[in-house]
Formats: sequence, structure tokens, C-alpha cells
Amino acid sequence: MIPYGRQWINDDDIDAVIEVLRSDWLTQGPSIAAFEASVASRVGAKHAVAVSSGTAALHLAVLAAGVGPGDVVWTSPITFVASANCALYAGASVGFVDIEPDTALIDAEQLEFKLAVAAETGVLPKAIVVVHLAGQPCDMARIGAAASRYGVAVIEDAAHAIGGSYAGAPVGACEYSDMTTFSFHPVKVVTTGEGGMITTNDDLLAEKLRLGRTHGITRDPSLMTREPDGPWYYEQVSLGYNYRITDFQCALGISQMRRLDEFLARRAELATRYDEMLVDLPVSPLVQRDGRTSGWHLYVINLQPGTHRSRREVFDALRAAGIGVNVHYIPVHLQPYYRALGFEVGDFPVAEAYYDSAITLPLYPAMSEADQDAVVAALREALS
Repeated sequence: MIPYGRQWINDDDIDAVIEVLRSDWLTQGPSIAAFEASVASRVGAKHAVAVSSGTAALHLAVLAAGVGPGDVVWTSPITFVASANCALYAGASVGFVDIEPDTALIDAEQLEFKLAVAAETGVLPKAIVVVHLAGQPCDMARIGAAASRYGVAVIEDAAHAIGGSYAGAPVGACEYSDMTTFSFHPVKVVTTGEGGMITTNDDLLAEKLRLGRTHGITRDPSLMTREPDGPWYYEQVSLGYNYRITDFQCALGISQMRRLDEFLARRAELATRYDEMLVDLPVSPLVQRDGRTSGWHLYVINLQPGTHRSRREVFDALRAAGIGVNVHYIPVHLQPYYRALGFEVGDFPVAEAYYDSAITLPLYPAMSEADQDAVVAALREALS
């Protein structure tokens, strides 16, 4: 089986983890700050806060943005459920903004319209979680300007997009947003096994994020309510969580970040090769906008209207041929949990139409050209 994605671990990665396992620090040690520094430096952000998962990153980000009961958070319906669930964790409710049909990214024009209507009715969202699907950044200048007009926080869900860029600025620089979150799951561009990161240029947000990942506990006298009793003293100054990441995970992350350019170059090379090989087939890859560079976490195609075989038939034929295709994603609002909250079929028609014909083809940096040839040959056969 050729999987849709997988990690690429080499001996340097393994040696980095072993070195930490033989050290005095397995958690809350120096590798965490070093990993944070490597990501902050790469994306050009003032602060980076490492946490246990991409979901933890999203949860802490919405909390740091002040989201709570009675608030609303908007996101894209085409995303992993964590982009929406993070609002529910904070006691808020969730709304969605439909997508562009050719990129599957949140539609900035629709967002502007919805914000104007929400302003008139007094139900503006507290925050917007903007999803860089498959690695391509959304139209951040337009989204950032619209959100700023109404005082709405912007959180970039860049789980797919480390190494990507928008208008020359790296994803994670937070030029048009308050915070950016990353995921380091094994199928992502960079992995720590499980892990996440939040970047921001705001000192207060960074302080909230660091407190939030460690139970709201601090040993910083400047944050305490009184003089410490002694060097052992700490205070819980807010309600937080155990969202800490380990040092051996961060050691892997540091090693992987050294190879980021290699990962990105190979992913882009494979994506370009797919573009060339699929040109005569009745499929449409996601459109890549000018001025944006994708991290190429995923390569998604949509079956063109009129294709005589259904998505299910094509999917099953590819799986039977040993091609580990997948679908990213089932619209969040159609999940049973969200249907029970009042969402219905037809609420976001562009997202639903995208889902009905989407297939994710295998793409990962260790993938060989022979593997890619096998994927395309199987797809050609499945469509015939």
C-alpha cells in the first residue's frame, strides 16, 4: 500500500532523540525552548509556544483570544474537526464560512459579507479560525483587513502549511493575524510524533499561551500576587491545562526543522509532476493562487462533472490497487455532533459539492517517482 502521507525519519532524527533520552531532561528541559526558537526564527515570529498537539494549540489560541461562553467562532467547513471543536472546548458556539470552489479555502468575499451582516445584527464572532487547507495560505490580507474592521481576532490554522508563504511572508509570521497554530503529526510536513506550536508577535498572548499549557502555574515573581515564600514557590494565576510537549519530541522537531527545505522542495517537485501527469484526465487539482507558496501537505483532486464513475467507485478501485487515497475532509457541519447543534445539509453548498468529488492522492517526501507513476496509472485505470 502506498499511503497518502507518512513521516520521513533518518539517522540524524533518531540520534537527536537518543541524545535527549540519555540526558537529564525528558520534559520541561532545554530542547523545548530550542525547538520554539527554531520555529520562531524560520517563520519570523516574535514568540513560539510548543504544546502537545495541534488541537492543544488551537484550544489555547482561542482561549488566549478571550473566547468563552456566549461567544461565536467562525471557521471553514472543510477542515479537520479540531478547527471547530476548539471553540466548543472554550464554551463558545461555532459558525462556518463557505469555501472557494477551486481552492477549497475559506472564501474571503463570503467572509466580508457575513461579517457585515453580523455587525448589523450584533452577533459578530469573537474569532475566526482560518484554515490553510493542503498547505496553501488563504487570502490573508483581505481576511485580516475584514476582521480588523470589526475587531475580530484571527487565528491561522496552519497545521498543513509550515514552510508556506503569502505575499513573501512566511506562514506563521502573523502579519495579518493574532496567532498561527501548527501541527507536527506524523503525516504533516514536519513531525514530532504528536505536537503543536502557536506563534504570535503579541507579548500578552504569548504569556497567556505559556500559562495555559502548564496548568496556569508560574514561577515568575512578576506574575505573582505576593512575594515568594522561597525558591520552591509557585502560583496558579489562571486555569490552565497539561498541554506540555516532551524534550525528546522537541529534539525530533529540531532535527526535522533542519530538513524543512528538503521536505518542501521534494513535495513541490512531486506536486508539479502530478500536475503534468494528470493534465489529460477528468480531474481538477486545487488551484494555486499567485503570490502564495504552498507547504504541499496534501495533493487533492476533484473529479470533474460528468465523469462516468462516481467518487466512491474511483476511491474503491484505487484502494484495491494498493493506493492509500483518502478524503480531506468531510464537511464539519455534516458530522452528527454538529447536525445535533442545528446544522443541515445545504447550509454550505460549495463545501458540500467539493466533498462529493474530492480525493487526496499520496504525497510525501520519501515517495519515489515509481510510486507516483503507480498512483497515476491506477487513477487512469480507475477512471476508465
